[in-house]
Amino acid sequence: MFTFTPLLGAQCDSRASQSILELDGGIKILVDVGWDERFDTRQLTEIEKQASTLSFILLTHPTTSHIGAFAHCCKHIPVFSQIPIYATPPVIAFGRTLLQDLYSSSPLAATFIPGSGSPEDGSSTDDKSRTNILRQAPTFEEINKYFQLISPLKYSQPLQPTASQFSAPIEGLTLTAYNAGHTLGGTIWHIQHGMESIVYAVDWNQARENVVAGAAWFGGVGGAEVIEQLRKPSALVCSSVGATRVVLSGGRKARDDALLGHIKSSIAKGGTVLIPTDSSARVLELAWLLEKVWSDPAHSPYLRNAKVYMASRSANATLRHARSLLEWMDDSIVREFEGEDDNPTAQNQRRGFGGRANGTAKPSRPFEFQNVKIVERKHQLEKMLKVEGPRVILASDVTLDWGFSRSLLEHVVQRPENLLILTERLNVASQSDSPGQTFWKWFDERQDGVALERAEGTGQLEQVHSGGRMLKLKNAEKVPLSTRENQRYQQYMATQRQIQESLAATDRDQAVADDNMDDESSSSSSDESDDEQQGRVLNVSAALGHGARNKLALTDEDLGVSILLRKKGVYDFDVRNKKGRNAVFPYSHSRRRGDEFGDFIKPEDFLREEEKEEQNALDEARAGGTLGQKRKWDDANNAKEAQAKRARGHAPKTATAGDSDDDSDSATSDVDDEVESEGIQGPAKVVYSTTEVTVNARLAFVDFAGLHDQRSLQMLIPLIGPKKLILVGGTDSETLALASDCKELLGMKVSGADEQTSSEIFTPNIGQTVDASVDTNAWIVKLSRALVKTLRWQTVKNMGVVTVQGQLKAELDQEVDVQDDPSVKKQKLDTDAARQTQSAPSLPVVPVLDVLPASLAASTRSVTQPIHVGDLRLADLRRIIAMDGHVAEFRGEGTLLVDGMVAVKKLGTGKIIVEGIPVSGVPMTPNLADSYTRVKQKVYEGLAVVAAG
Repeated sequence: MFTFTPLLGAQCDSRASQSILELDGGIKILVDVGWDERFDTRQLTEIEKQASTLSFILLTHPTTSHIGAFAHCCKHIPVFSQIPIYATPPVIAFGRTLLQDLYSSSPLAATFIPGSGSPEDGSSTDDKSRTNILRQAPTFEEINKYFQLISPLKYSQPLQPTASQFSAPIEGLTLTAYNAGHTLGGTIWHIQHGMESIVYAVDWNQARENVVAGAAWFGGVGGAEVIEQLRKPSALVCSSVGATRVVLSGGRKARDDALLGHIKSSIAKGGTVLIPTDSSARVLELAWLLEKVWSDPAHSPYLRNAKVYMASRSANATLRHARSLLEWMDDSIVREFEGEDDNPTAQNQRRGFGGRANGTAKPSRPFEFQNVKIVERKHQLEKMLKVEGPRVILASDVTLDWGFSRSLLEHVVQRPENLLILTERLNVASQSDSPGQTFWKWFDERQDGVALERAEGTGQLEQVHSGGRMLKLKNAEKVPLSTRENQRYQQYMATQRQIQESLAATDRDQAVADDNMDDESSSSSSDESDDEQQGRVLNVSAALGHGARNKLALTDEDLGVSILLRKKGVYDFDVRNKKGRNAVFPYSHSRRRGDEFGDFIKPEDFLREEEKEEQNALDEARAGGTLGQKRKWDDANNAKEAQAKRARGHAPKTATAGDSDDDSDSATSDVDDEVESEGIQGPAKVVYSTTEVTVNARLAFVDFAGLHDQRSLQMLIPLIGPKKLILVGGTDSETLALASDCKELLGMKVSGADEQTSSEIFTPNIGQTVDASVDTNAWIVKLSRALVKTLRWQTVKNMGVVTVQGQLKAELDQEVDVQDDPSVKKQKLDTDAARQTQSAPSLPVVPVLDVLPASLAASTRSVTQPIHVGDLRLADLRRIIAMDGHVAEFRGEGTLLVDGMVAVKKLGTGKIIVEGIPVSGVPMTPNLADSYTRVKQKVYEGLAVVAAG
């Protein structure tokens, strides 16, 4: 059984992605915890309901639409952090920097407490008279802790994942990650469970880019075939984004030239170019390209006076992670920085990317930019705006709703010589006042005309005039709470802490110890108690969301037998008529946490003395600012002053080589940022205000989304050949258009209201569950001991194959488990005669396959024809034959010629034909016969010959 339910991102304008995959046996997999720029917690309601039944979680891309709500779920959903999570190391690294940038830039990402005029209670945030009390946002330390819970996984590494303690067993499930392109570490997930082979591929890109390699669909000789693991899956979950988008010819070079042409056009006028992008994933592609262009002497006459900036609150961390993840990038970057290309041009480029400027050929670290300067702090942003002259700014975020791109928007759009380059298409939602969506609406309308700019090698470039239109900007500002609001907030926090302590959800290690206790002490009849306990957890979480503070404390009945461990002064518990865990005395066994190499290493145990002093200073500062604790005004001021003094004495320089002009302000900036961050700590609310700005800058679009288009979708999906196709992740028009194309390409039926059972292509809406199970029926048959002794197993690609002939009989199951059924136990203790006459009808009957009688076996053997099992690839056969000393070469499609005399042909149906080619004037010799026999033998070795008897 396989059912699929899209929680977000199905036939809608939002790019946020959340999906539930449910397999046979109650296995539930959550893929992605995405969010959009609205940060609406109603989008996470279904995750909170399903959290206590999830087996594990998969993350695909380090973008807001795939991982934006991860920290929020870990902090505010009690059992979420106890679920095993899997992702690739780049997704973990860049996802961490993305969320750090998000929570430090956007106050709305913290979301609102229930019932404070927030979106949860149906009130509109557009109402200026309402104020919204914010939740406590995850700190940087908490974000780091949450991402340390994720288990890293390499590409093409089969893994049998670990299930959560409240999940069904997942034996026999294999998880494998493959490169999806689009982002560094982006993943195509392959899930194998029984007869189900599921490929989950959303937001992939087949084309290679400057930094990101293409998706790993193809493999083998020449890369002409889809790799075997991803070919012909029982179900393919594919995104339909870009199904109607047609990419112009020229590929990556045309795209890069178009971007450079727009930049040169604006720089020639002395303007500023603002390029909004994300802060961790796609920004690497743009930053690498700009650094390469500015390092090229051929472009220096045009770009000599312009400066390039990368504005993000986590820019240095992003580049630092990129330097350590070269093996996940395109091979061209790996070869360049490994020194394989020793020509002078490559050396000059390496020197331009951070090497010595004195002419030496010493290789440098990758992504240590010399031309792209980093802007991480507010004072650096203000200093950059004071610099006269043309400039190019990469700023987060692509939506223009938060981050430095929002701060720069008012300064850039007012001058007509400036240019705003859009790099990813945003779906224009109805009644949306988002700046990014407003600009896209203007770009599509082209109301005020289009300017055509000439560029070298790229033809004409289109730049849309803004025409002095007014843009309304909605600003969200954090302000302190009033006395009444502060009381309400403290009540909410007290309730939150009570719930966390009752469920023991704040300590992951203790939760794992409880899992071991439950697994060891539970019996086969504990399923009902497990479901009841999970239901209580969901009820408590739901009560928390509705603010019912007076009913949130767990009762003794809810705790069950765990009351002996979690409640003081209780030493007795009535186990009469109890089942499962409530019938056994609880035992908490705390296991030492470690990996295959031993105990976990704690970095804090190996700090130097000066680092310990800094850590102690930070701990003291946090102790002085703990929420809910009363303190004196003088103590708070003294703590801030002490911390500022220590910061001045130990202020590290975190700027890169590209920030050499800002090094003089690094110490002061660290102090200012720490004091500023302390000033906004604690309870706060959001007050909205509206400003208007005149837009005179031009708008341009260069597609740097790095996503599949119409051509790649129509080419790849037929080659993959899925039995079931599920389309998600696009608008309704894109999804229906791709479904129509695939209907013709694959010859499938599109799901409809009247033919749901016969459908092959599914286009579900949000919350709609589709059944994409394999169309097979399976029965369990018991083999007799006599039949098992006659089996002769053959191995084909790590798979055992055997032919079975027998007769089916019905026998009583004498090995039934009678521990939980006293009536069956009594029947098995009766005499043989009584069991045959009375109790036999009560015992379960199982089908048993036994050996055939001698007379029936002879007649069956005469009519049974042997068959070959397996799929032998000609590329593998060529390698095997070459190792045997023969000369093998491909001649035409599907034909392999061996020693010029033996031809091996593979038909489209998979049938293999071995033929001896007669050479004119050359009679059949023993060598030819020997080559024919050897080739045929190698073919048989790659297959399993299954015959009767």
